[in-house]
Amino acid sequence: MNVFPLYRRRRVSVVIAVTLALSACAVGPDYQTPKPATPGAFNSINSDAGSNPQATATNASWWKSFNDPQLNSLIDRAISGNLSLQQAVLRIAGSRQQLNQARGAWFPSVNGNLSAKRQQLGIKGELESNGAYSQVDPEVSSALDGLTKPVSIYQGSFDASWELDLWGKVRRQVEMADAQQQESIENRNDALVSLEAEVARTYLQLRGAQSVSQTLQTQIDVAQQTMELTQSQQHNGLAPQMDVENARAQLNSLRAQLPQYQAQIHQAMNGLAVLIGKPPGALDGELIANKALPPLPEVVPVGLPSALARRRPDVRQAEAQLHAATANIGVSVAQLFPDLSLTGQFGLRNTDISYLDNWSSHFYSIGPAVSIPIFQGGRLISSVKLARAEQASAALGYRQTVLTALQDVENALVSYRTDQQQVQGLDQTVEATQNAFDLASNSYRQGLSSFIDALDAQRQLAQAKQQAAQARVQSSLDLVALYKALGGGWELYQNVNMPDYSVFGPAESADKPLN
Repeated sequence: MNVFPLYRRRRVSVVIAVTLALSACAVGPDYQTPKPATPGAFNSINSDAGSNPQATATNASWWKSFNDPQLNSLIDRAISGNLSLQQAVLRIAGSRQQLNQARGAWFPSVNGNLSAKRQQLGIKGELESNGAYSQVDPEVSSALDGLTKPVSIYQGSFDASWELDLWGKVRRQVEMADAQQQESIENRNDALVSLEAEVARTYLQLRGAQSVSQTLQTQIDVAQQTMELTQSQQHNGLAPQMDVENARAQLNSLRAQLPQYQAQIHQAMNGLAVLIGKPPGALDGELIANKALPPLPEVVPVGLPSALARRRPDVRQAEAQLHAATANIGVSVAQLFPDLSLTGQFGLRNTDISYLDNWSSHFYSIGPAVSIPIFQGGRLISSVKLARAEQASAALGYRQTVLTALQDVENALVSYRTDQQQVQGLDQTVEATQNAFDLASNSYRQGLSSFIDALDAQRQLAQAKQQAAQARVQSSLDLVALYKALGGGWELYQNVNMPDYSVFGPAESADKPLN
């Protein structure tokens, strides 16, 4: 029995087993999903409010709670046409290619080479300088002359190399690239939430400006009637000219406030057009008609603080940054250890190109190569320390992002609650000033009170109605800010379809699902 071949096979098996065992490990810390400390419920939920926020599950399509089909349509068009959102989608495509590049390091690299060279080796000069020609026979000298002539070398070869991932450097690089891709996805989700909130905010500002403008126009009509009544009384000698001038001043004061709201209307329409990817003015025909401000929902679901970290895209993005920074530690640590590569070359070489297909023209080389870092001037150690510092900074950034998210929600809840209280108070003020104005107008017509009393009551009524309308607008805007702070709105649009771009090939276009 031949024992030596068996021994060699066992030795090779042991080497392969050790290599596979080493390649299964990865240096550096393994990523652990952070568990931020959050309260059991939002503090503002338990406060006295008329806004009815409840700790129920949040609504992913929160804008539909306004029951406004036009708002729903604008948000859908913005998601498909907004240019900034398309840029965020393209960044996801770029991060995916970076991930593919990192994964490519797992496989061997093979290169093909073809060459044709004309070369003169200069052997004759070496022989002459050493007196070789003077010491040999003429027949040998003639043979040497043939060897020293220029020759053509034709060569074709394949080079292959494969770096074994003994310390998990490639795996950590892939892990880091995957986390960076997730970061770009969450950046897109954050842009999506911001876009939805901006469209809703601009639309509510438009309807709010139209509502305030309509209220102001009603007051202008009343002031116009008051001035005409005063002019009639002045012509009949029942009122002085001063009353007419005061009535005219009141009318002009109300008219002077109207242009600012008209400007807000057109600016909001321009803003909505740009948000959906169209030039300013493209939506004027659709939105110019006055429409009432959408009513607020009776119940506002806010969910629990513990779910906020999984719902807010910016928190998820900060977590992905922490994951990438953690994986980068493993990459930097792996650089401290030796690299083992398997290299090989096979090719054909001859001075006669027609003889390249002959097996006797072949050459090859194969074997392992080890690269050991011995002295790098402290760069490798500094790289590890830098990676650890960046990971610690990312961990603090994640915690700060969670705290900021909680603060945003709490502040939005407070603003929404106080605005609701302000709306209730202003509604009561409008009711009281309306009664006062009716009484003052009747008394003035009957000659029981002065014109100044009626004019002052009219001014107070106009201010109260205007303030109430503006408070309703602000309450709606604060509700949008609350929904944005809660982070909902990206769950339904994970695959945003985008047009094809020239930077993508036929097999990789921007309209592919990006998550």
